[in-house]
Amino acid sequence: MAEETKTATAKEAAPKRKPVTKRKPAAAKRKPITKRKPAAARRKPATKRTGKKSASEFAARAQETGRNAFLAGLGFYGKAFDQAQDQFNNMQDQLEDRRKKADKMYKELVKRGKKVEKNAKGRFDDIELPKIELSSLTDRKKLEKQLDHAKTRFKELKETVGFKTAA
Repeated sequence: MAEETKTATAKEAAPKRKPVTKRKPAAAKRKPITKRKPAAARRKPATKRTGKKSASEFAARAQETGRNAFLAGLGFYGKAFDQAQDQFNNMQDQLEDRRKKADKMYKELVKRGKKVEKNAKGRFDDIELPKIELSSLTDRKKLEKQLDHAKTRFKELKETVGFKTAA
């Protein structure tokens, strides 16, 4: 019994060894060996969540930027239209003022023309011109003399009325 206890205690004290087996069946349990992916590639599933979020944020920002660019163009055209409308209204006002001035000037000129006509008729009646007869038309010298006399009277009339020649 003492021997039995010695061997029993020796068995207990010595660690048990596993029986040596071939490792091939254990290799079948392992996953097949593949190339190792870089760290950035291994983190893709985690970035996909943020990737979707950043992609939607990027799309929203791109949409907002596009909308702002469209609104800026629309604002530009609106401002140009307002300026053109203001210039058009300003030109219409100026044209209306000029028409009023032109109408006023026309009325003044008509009034002045009536006065000149009245004076000219009065002065013309004062001119003594002999009656021209057909028989006297044959005499060229006499006709030229009468014509010169009429021209001098008209010059005097112009000077008294105040006409100025445009030459």
